[in-house]
Formats: sequence, C-alpha cells, structure tokens
Amino acid sequence: MAVVEARDLSKTYTAGDIAIQAIRGVSFTIPAASFVSFVGPSGSGKSTLLNMIGCLDPPTTGTLTVAGQDVAALSARQAARFRGDHIGFIFQDFNLIPVLTVFENVEYPLLMVQHWPPGERKQRVEQLLGAVGMADQAHKFPHQISGGQKQRVAVARALVTRAELILADEPTANLDRDTALRIIALMKAMRDEFGTTFVFSTHDPKIVDSAETVHTLEDGVLVAPNKEGGSNG
Repeated sequence: MAVVEARDLSKTYTAGDIAIQAIRGVSFTIPAASFVSFVGPSGSGKSTLLNMIGCLDPPTTGTLTVAGQDVAALSARQAARFRGDHIGFIFQDFNLIPVLTVFENVEYPLLMVQHWPPGERKQRVEQLLGAVGMADQAHKFPHQISGGQKQRVAVARALVTRAELILADEPTANLDRDTALRIIALMKAMRDEFGTTFVFSTHDPKIVDSAETVHTLEDGVLVAPNKEGGSNG
C-alpha cells in the first residue's frame, strides 16, 4: 500500500511579476513502512516537496495523495487537522519547547490535536519514551539533555499520535557522527516496530546509505532514484 502518491506535481511561487517554479511535474510513490530520502543541492526543491507532502503548502498543479487523502483539495483548517492525525515531523534543530519537560514535549501533540484522555496520554507517552530510551529523562527540561537525547525526544513526539508518516528535514545535521548513526538506527527500529513510513530531506550520506529508496531532485525535477523502490513516473 502506498502512503504517498504524487502525479505530475508542481509548485510555483510568484514574486511580483516573476514566477518561480520550485517543483516541476514530479511523480513518485512511497510505500508503507519504507525509509525514503530526497536528496539534491540547496534550492533543488527538497524542502518545498516535503512541505507539500506535509500539507504545509498546497501544490499548484497535479495530484497528491497522503494516507489515502487527496491533500491538494484540503482547506487550511482541514490540512491542519489532517497533519495532526496522520503526519509527524522531525527537525534538524529539534524544535522542543524549552519550558516543557521531556514528558510534556512528547505529550504536547496529544493535548493540542487529538485530545486523548489523561490516562491514555500518560500510557502512550511512557510507551514512546521507553521505546526511544528516554524514560529515565522524562522530567528533565530540553536544556538539561544532550543533542542526541533531544532528537530521541523529537522522534518520540513525532510518533506519539500514531502517525503513518514521519517527515524528517535534515534530522542529523546538528549531531556528531556516532550520535547520528544511533538516531538513524533508532528511526529504523521505530519503523520496524510501528510500521511507520519515514521520509527524509537530507544531505547526510549516512541517511542516504540507510534509505531503501533515494530520489534525487535537480532544479525541481525528480531524477530516477539511486536505489530500488521508486521511480519518476
């Protein structure tokens, strides 16, 4: 089953009378429970593509289906609700809330989006913190833990809503090599345990080497993948 299907997807931005085509007619399929990377130089369209998949930015033309939903047709409010129910995000700078504890950071999406009962929230957060090896750090604040630990918390937060799809934008950029390798191994373990699909925008060769499918973007055009598992068309 495909988690993401894009057909002839394009995105054009306008600045006055100038039209900038960031993505130009790309097509691809991302299977469930896969580990997929989009690579390319700065300005190639990677972040734009991730924003469209994440329902943060609608496509200009083409079709985009995420978790069975035609997301191109969603209103801003519908897109926000859909994100909360189906998509998790991991960022290179962690984006943890500094005034919340580790536990509260992971719990936050459940409070803001899904409104789980307190008992179920506690159980789910404890499950995820245990899975990423951060149960003993639950009451610490972000400034009290290392960069690698912060990214573990970010992984737990992305997974806490049972999202089918995790979008990770340069998730290892601020980590040293050994920590990055541990985070990649952790994300693969989470994929295997929960059946979650991970999609990366990255320059990191360690993530590229770990991906089952690698799509290369050049000037907004999707080149044939470097590995088996997908195609442009």
